[in-house]
Amino acid sequence: MRRRQLKRAAAAAPTGGVLLATEGRPISKRAAETAADLARASGGAVHVFAIARIYGAGFALPNPWLRPNAREWQAQRDNVAGAIELLEKRGVSADGNILGTRKTTRRIVGMATQLSCEAIVMGADPPRNRLVSDFIWSQEPYRVKRRARIPVHLVLDNPD
Repeated sequence: MRRRQLKRAAAAAPTGGVLLATEGRPISKRAAETAADLARASGGAVHVFAIARIYGAGFALPNPWLRPNAREWQAQRDNVAGAIELLEKRGVSADGNILGTRKTTRRIVGMATQLSCEAIVMGADPPRNRLVSDFIWSQEPYRVKRRARIPVHLVLDNPD
């Protein structure tokens, strides 16, 4: 598990606020605006958190070809930097982290707990059948919503 902090917060990162998370998809402007509105209402900061997906293990051993490559890390850095820039233009303090993991739901919920966040905001696709959705990576926000003990606001990227 590798963690990359994109923007270092002040001496101690403020706890509370809102976690703007992504499982790898680009953070939409609507999701960032929703997080900014929630943070302003609570008087807290926004913590931007992105996952660089690790695809698994080969023959039960870590395999370097299944880890995120430099292009994937850079895409997540650009994603988080863009969200931080948008949030700061809206007058909300923000910081960002990127983590490489296979356990996306657990890591997002764990980060929200660690930072004592009041809510999680994620971009999402329209919901699918629950039986099928457990096998689809794009349905990760719904798994986060089921597992989290705090409110999860899902912003539909493609509302139909």
